[in-house]
Amino acid sequence: MNKPNVKMGPIDFVLFSTIMLLVAIGVIMVYSASSYSAFFSSATNHDSMYFLKKQGFSAIIGIVAMFFTIKIDYHKIKKHTKLAMIVTIILLAAVFAFPATNGARRWIRLGGPFSLQPSEIAKYIVVLYMAKSIERKGERIKSLTHGIIPYLMVSGFYAGMVLAEKNLSIASVIMIVTLIVLYVSGAKTSHMIGLVGIVALAGVAGIVLEPYRMARFTSFLDPWRDPKGDGYQLIQSLLALGSGGIWGMGLGRSRQKCYYIPEPHNDFIFSIIGEELGLIGCTLIVILFIVFIWRGIVTAVKAKDTYGTLLATGITAVIAVQAIINIAVVTGLMPVTGVPLPFISYGGSSLIFNMVAAGVLLNISRQKEYN
Repeated sequence: MNKPNVKMGPIDFVLFSTIMLLVAIGVIMVYSASSYSAFFSSATNHDSMYFLKKQGFSAIIGIVAMFFTIKIDYHKIKKHTKLAMIVTIILLAAVFAFPATNGARRWIRLGGPFSLQPSEIAKYIVVLYMAKSIERKGERIKSLTHGIIPYLMVSGFYAGMVLAEKNLSIASVIMIVTLIVLYVSGAKTSHMIGLVGIVALAGVAGIVLEPYRMARFTSFLDPWRDPKGDGYQLIQSLLALGSGGIWGMGLGRSRQKCYYIPEPHNDFIFSIIGEELGLIGCTLIVILFIVFIWRGIVTAVKAKDTYGTLLATGITAVIAVQAIINIAVVTGLMPVTGVPLPFISYGGSSLIFNMVAAGVLLNISRQKEYN
């Protein structure tokens, strides 16, 4: 029997357009959310465009990197997976050589205003490893000892290193994505139910054993009990969303960004979007992420091999899980965590690596089989 001829087709234009729209909105909203505090801060030399310049520069690098990965056959990543895993471990360990920021060690300072956050790489490295290994393992994935536990150990190791950096949110993303990829790969439902319980217990332990995380959790249940302390950020976020109403106050006219919400261009940028662009703007963002998830699932289903299916699933899951958690936190549906809104929140490392991963996803969408 003749093997099907594989050729590169056009990219998924809907997926590509969605990604570019999210990035464009992100750059605009980072400027809008950060301009006031940047103008009045000596750390930014009173430059209202300080964060816009950095985010715009990262967006340009990310777009170039995305087009590069769109052109490169995603199968070529396989042979570099082990090296990438080792380098990521080194980078995760290297953060401890740098001074802590707000009690957390998450960044490698590269000189000047530039830094690297290795945890942004780790979440995708786990996906690359699982896609490569599960394809080779085949039906043995249904085994608990040979199919499930090894992946939990590897993912748990990376999540543990990220957790040691005081970053429970990204560690949680890694483990949730691991469960999603295992389920899609054909793991037994009975095993998955047990795994979900174990991961949930680990998450509860991570909250209970750290007093500041426990304080965040209790403040989420009733933020008005401590409005000037642990509940402050959530209350200000809800005020921003409420002030925006349906149509919003207008781009650039947020009041909560004026030192009410700490660093509004980071994890709580969605609340500024709600204040300035209203329910309409928030709905647009949610729709864009739903479209991204939809096209990501379509790409995974239509991928020409198991490796492509699992890789597309993992990349889509990383973006989806982060978006869901961030929006849930900002709207008061979850305790406050440090998960950025993909493509939109300020952060060079996050934006660049998300766009590299998006390029891989688009490359998978290009490859189809023709008999």
